[in-house]
Amino acid sequence: MATISRTLQRIKEDLRPYLPDRSVRAACVTVGYAWRERLLDPVTTLHLFVLQVLSFNTSIVGLLRLAKAKISAAAYCEARMRLPLAALQQLLRSSATAMHQQALVMPEALWHGLRALLVDGSSTIAPDTPLLQEAFGQHKSQKPGCGFPMPTILGLFDAFTGMVLEVLDFRVCSHEMGKVSLLHPLLIAGDLLVADRGFCSYAHIALLQARKVLALFRMHQRQIVNFRAHRKANEGKGNACDKGRPRSRWVARLGKHDQLVDWLKPTSRPKWMTPEQYAELPATLRVREIRYHLASKGQRTRCVTIVTTLLDPVLYPKDEITKLYGVRWTVETHLAELKTTLKMRRVKCQTPDGVRKELAVYCLVYNLVHVVMLAAAVRQDVSPDRISFIDTVRWLLSADPGEALPDLVVNPLRLDRHEPRVVKDRQDTYRFMTKPRHVLQKALKKQALKA
Repeated sequence: MATISRTLQRIKEDLRPYLPDRSVRAACVTVGYAWRERLLDPVTTLHLFVLQVLSFNTSIVGLLRLAKAKISAAAYCEARMRLPLAALQQLLRSSATAMHQQALVMPEALWHGLRALLVDGSSTIAPDTPLLQEAFGQHKSQKPGCGFPMPTILGLFDAFTGMVLEVLDFRVCSHEMGKVSLLHPLLIAGDLLVADRGFCSYAHIALLQARKVLALFRMHQRQIVNFRAHRKANEGKGNACDKGRPRSRWVARLGKHDQLVDWLKPTSRPKWMTPEQYAELPATLRVREIRYHLASKGQRTRCVTIVTTLLDPVLYPKDEITKLYGVRWTVETHLAELKTTLKMRRVKCQTPDGVRKELAVYCLVYNLVHVVMLAAAVRQDVSPDRISFIDTVRWLLSADPGEALPDLVVNPLRLDRHEPRVVKDRQDTYRFMTKPRHVLQKALKKQALKA
């Protein structure tokens, strides 16, 4: 069993191909950060930060004790605060690109020659400090003083390797649709973006089409879909007979529940777009609508309708498209690996920049684990998602420097497994806080006086 200090050396070796020391220093210089040569320089501080997160976000005192580092907790905390946020975010992007290039040499990494990417949102919990309350806010259903700040995150993942290419953070209760356009510069022509119905809108697909990026979304519940050939469309003229008609013109039938239509530009502008941006969108948008039924029992949704800009039925058959949309659910597993396995559900930093640094390092560690999973998958001749995430983390924490990668645990295929959406573990049976703490303390004092 390797000691943590030796594990730190091992982590440095694993990161070096994707995050060399010179890149860390160059990123700090680029953002204008100057530092004195000391024990906790940017490279050492980042490596300790990575080890802390990989050790399931252990405490600073516990990290330094296990790492056998002769520095104080205050010195390490100050060194982390000195790390520039912009440099960490730049390093995350560059390392994600380097790690992802390793996977692109494999033919399975592309879907019909396209790079498939998954996008989805989630949230985390931050300490209850005034700065974090101002930056991220708390959920509207919680009374002031009774909840924690909840940064909302939006992640862009590779569908094949599961690596995260970018993560954004913003205030709680902000809809992902208004933020997803910030990820568009990371997409290149020919990419395929796959997401759930929360990202399905005329404006979003039009913006992707302008970048020559393909889209595959589940149909939004408000969109009316009719597969009857030559049916009439709701032209938005306000006629009584238009009620219940789809806002699209029928073009061609490609198969059963498979058709080409021209979506008509909505009359109302999304709140997240400026009038100038909305005016530049085309008047119509040609898309492909597909509906299919799930044969497996136990699933909540039995009928799924999707929309895509993969218009050619020969190059992109309906069955292949429906299988690809099924891969979209793996993004929930990726978020669970971040939030549950690596303990990102509750971050520890008490400033907005500190929280963002912590999220960036979490994603860096997550990608490091997945690149090891990819290497194991290639050697063991399985897909990367079959390799156990937690077994990979345990090996990284126990491996000696230079130790060869062993056979990691391969998860069995459980395509038809469905579990009820219930929790067995009753962790805490205390009542939830519904009033601020100082109000509850006064009530307890009154009860004590009456007694």
